[in-house]
Amino acid sequence: SWAGSEGCKALAALLSGIAQAAYHGNAALTAELLRGQLYPEAAPEEFAALRAKMGGLLQSIASADMDLNQLEAFLTAQTKKQGGITSDQAAVLAKFWKNHRVKIHESLVNQSRWDNVLKNMNWRVDLKSQSRHIDQINTPVAIVEMELGKNGQESEFLCLEFDEAKVSQMLKKLSEIEESMTALTQTT
Repeated sequence: SWAGSEGCKALAALLSGIAQAAYHGNAALTAELLRGQLYPEAAPEEFAALRAKMGGLLQSIASADMDLNQLEAFLTAQTKKQGGITSDQAAVLAKFWKNHRVKIHESLVNQSRWDNVLKNMNWRVDLKSQSRHIDQINTPVAIVEMELGKNGQESEFLCLEFDEAKVSQMLKKLSEIEESMTALTQTT
């Protein structure tokens, strides 16, 4: 019942719906909506099984960020498996992944980022005019304001004060981070 060009179109649209919901945060594309629009004749459990199978395959392909050779080998194996997929379905999956790989990969990378990213940083140096310790008055302090946030959401601001020793300590740590990153980029 899934064969022919109509079946291929419906499957491509189903994959698109699965990707929209899973990778692009479109919660409006529910299973009921997809079944009603794409497979109205299918029994709910038959559709649920197809959706689960295709969702699982797409998840495997996306989480491995498969290149075309890996994809071909993976899909070929799936067509040979008991209860696997047809070669028509494999062809639709292959075409879908070729067209959507970059967007899905970017979306997965964004979803996997830590909560906040550093959006901006401002700083100034002041002379300390008040202190509990008299010898600290008139010593320079760096005031650093960091803007943290997730893309598309309101930012939080973090304000830090560093004396000269803390600035040196911070620079030492940052230079260690930089060395570590440089070492990694030179080995890959």
